[in-house]
Amino acid sequence: MVKQYIMLLAVLIWSGCVVAISFMESWLKFRASGVTLPIGLSIGRLVFNALNKMEWFFAAVLLVGYFLNKAQINTFSIVLFALAVCLLIMETFWLLPALDARANIVISGKPVAASSLHWYFVVAEVIKLGALLTLGFQLFKVFVIR
Repeated sequence: MVKQYIMLLAVLIWSGCVVAISFMESWLKFRASGVTLPIGLSIGRLVFNALNKMEWFFAAVLLVGYFLNKAQINTFSIVLFALAVCLLIMETFWLLPALDARANIVISGKPVAASSLHWYFVVAEVIKLGALLTLGFQLFKVFVIR
């Protein structure tokens, strides 16, 4: 039973991290006095790269959990997990590097052309959070309510 609760805990903590960083820290830091755009972007790069590493940790914990709990896992929860991981892959290998490159240009004081990358990231985070919360509910139903 412990391995099921670890899965549930991992998905809920992962969801909490996404909410705390992507939907709170990301814009609140710019409201603090003395935080300029370059400083805020520098902080954001550091925090989002740390979040990304934590997300991979939680994805690995869930993947191991899926292998240890094969008999109890339904297809819908696997689809939700796969969606979250696909979005994480997209963020890791495309969006975050592209946003980091743009942030570096701004930090160095150069102008940067308008882009939709930030909005793609926001949409990906909203979808990922929805998948994780739904996955958490599914795991709760399978492991706790039965």
